Amino acid sequence: MTFAKNSVCIALIAVASSFAADRVVGANATLDIEPGARSAALGSATMAVDGDYLGLMSNPYQLANVNYAWASFSHTEYYEDTKYDYASAVVPLGAGQGLGISFSRFGADDIPYIKEGEPLPEGSNYNTLSIADWVFSATFGRKLTDRLELGVGFHGLYRDMDQTGWGFRGDAGLRFRAVDELYVSGLLKGWTSSATSWESGEFEYTSPEFYLAASYGLPVPYLYGKLNVYWQGAGLFHREARDLDFETDESRGKRVWEDPLDWLSGGRGGLEYTFDFGLSLRAGLSSFTTLQSVTAGAGLVIAKFVKVDYAFESHPVLSPVHRVSVSISPYLFSHAPRQGTPEVKASSKAVVAEEPEESDAAYEAMERESYESPAAAETPAATESSAPSESAVEELVPAPEQVQNRPEKPNIVETDDEVLEP
Repeated sequence: MTFAKNSVCIALIAVASSFAADRVVGANATLDIEPGARSAALGSATMAVDGDYLGLMSNPYQLANVNYAWASFSHTEYYEDTKYDYASAVVPLGAGQGLGISFSRFGADDIPYIKEGEPLPEGSNYNTLSIADWVFSATFGRKLTDRLELGVGFHGLYRDMDQTGWGFRGDAGLRFRAVDELYVSGLLKGWTSSATSWESGEFEYTSPEFYLAASYGLPVPYLYGKLNVYWQGAGLFHREARDLDFETDESRGKRVWEDPLDWLSGGRGGLEYTFDFGLSLRAGLSSFTTLQSVTAGAGLVIAKFVKVDYAFESHPVLSPVHRVSVSISPYLFSHAPRQGTPEVKASSKAVVAEEPEESDAAYEAMERESYESPAAAETPAATESSAPSESAVEELVPAPEQVQNRPEKPNIVETDDEVLEP
């Protein structure tokens, strides 16, 4: 309880101090980068994707459904040798709740630079430096009812650039199951405000923003799998940039009550088809405003305790991005899945789909019994029943009149040369 009170006090102080700070767009923007390959292949609609434990910063309420401990890793290489490495671990805390922690680094290394006043070096003998954002996050999810799930997250950021700085943001979200396969989610990003304090003494913050998302699953037994549809909308409170070409800075999207169609165009989404044997195929759009933001990827579950995902992301201006992530469950490596979990359901489907096979030994035993069994003795009753009756014999023997009226067949004499008919 003391920790909760302290967290609330810190959040209130951050909100109060933000009124005396500089309001900017995108403070702590590194926290908005989605690291998971599965969500990236689905247009980065991370809020709607369940089971992607690399997306805890945008989807904390999925921890309400975690059944096993998972460790996940991802690596992404952007343009100009910029790299993004992310690691997370989730553990269940009993039925209907779970805890997740994550650590990431986004930056570039070996950047050549020349100090002011120094002559240009000869060849490639440059001094180099590194810039990076280091992020640590803690998230918690809990099932409130059978249909409602809660998730909260706290993120800390350390920035090492030309000057150092510290950042902080708190998020909270809810997910509601409207029907069996339809989920609606809401996430309040930066309910504490997203604040950054620089070494120079400058303090920046970004106001909170609210997002909506939805997902729907459709089982397809004929194709041995399930089709999932994911959607995530644009922000509701502020006007966001829609133009991905960076040609103008004045392209600001409308809010939902100002222009619903324009607001919908700022969303993102994707389709995923998962086969029962563990293969998943994915495609999406990271922005509905242009088809040049297409994303695609695939995933594979190996032996139920390893998940490997790949994503390809295109952009109208920037270079394409390839993203790879791996998730491992130590518990499923050494234990069988517990009853009532999705892993058990998947294995039971595979067993039902397979036809029962009889071993060769069973066939040999059946043949041996058929050869070794003695012939059944015929009983008198069976003999009497098998003998034809007198009426049946009379029917089989033709009458004399029928014999006389029957035409005689000609005698045919066969020789080596020809057939002679008398």
